[in-house]
Amino acid sequence: MREDIEILYEDNHLLVVVKPQNIPVQADISGDEDLLTILKGYIKEKYNKPGDVYLGLVHRLDRPTGGVMVFARTSKAAARLQECMKDGEFEKTYFAVVCGEVKQKRAKLVNYLMKNPTQNTVMCVPQTTEGAKRAELDYRVLGEKSGVSLVEIALITGRGHQARVQMSHMGNPIFGDAKYGGNKIAKGHNLALWAVELKILHPVTREKLVFRVYPPDETPWNLFDMSKHLDINIKPLY
Repeated sequence: MREDIEILYEDNHLLVVVKPQNIPVQADISGDEDLLTILKGYIKEKYNKPGDVYLGLVHRLDRPTGGVMVFARTSKAAARLQECMKDGEFEKTYFAVVCGEVKQKRAKLVNYLMKNPTQNTVMCVPQTTEGAKRAELDYRVLGEKSGVSLVEIALITGRGHQARVQMSHMGNPIFGDAKYGGNKIAKGHNLALWAVELKILHPVTREKLVFRVYPPDETPWNLFDMSKHLDINIKPLY
């Protein structure tokens, strides 16, 4: 298995890993190796399992986004995790470094999004647009330095490219985001969006599990003291 894929937790029901940036979560038209296939191979080899290995994909991260992800090792675990999502017991927190100063330091963003499948982009559209999907997130600014801002984001809905599109629409695109205007001051850098924390109920024991991972030690993350924000409890934004 790839050395940059870190296993955070593993039992008969769950597999929690750190997804590297710039790898698709599942197979797509690019034909590049994907995280789901890699992890299935890991389980197959480690446990000497015959045939096709089951591994349930219960949530996603965009290809350029890295951070904590959970996979279900049984269909029962997958169903229960999906129930947790519906009940609000599946909490994901992201950190992003955005371009510029954010005027409102804490707010809720509500937009309506439409996907352009041919270009694989998403845009904010009027609420009345046919097929538009409501997207909602809460954010707060944690710090500002050198023309960029560190922002904590809690997604309330889980739309594709949601945080990237909504922050860009607000006028603060995510650093390194070539698709949505964050590349002007950050050409050649990775997208500065990272899934830092995941809180779930174990599908069998019902124990509350919390997983927290640091963003990479690289520009622009290293402009900020991450231990100040991640070594203490992250307070819910909603």
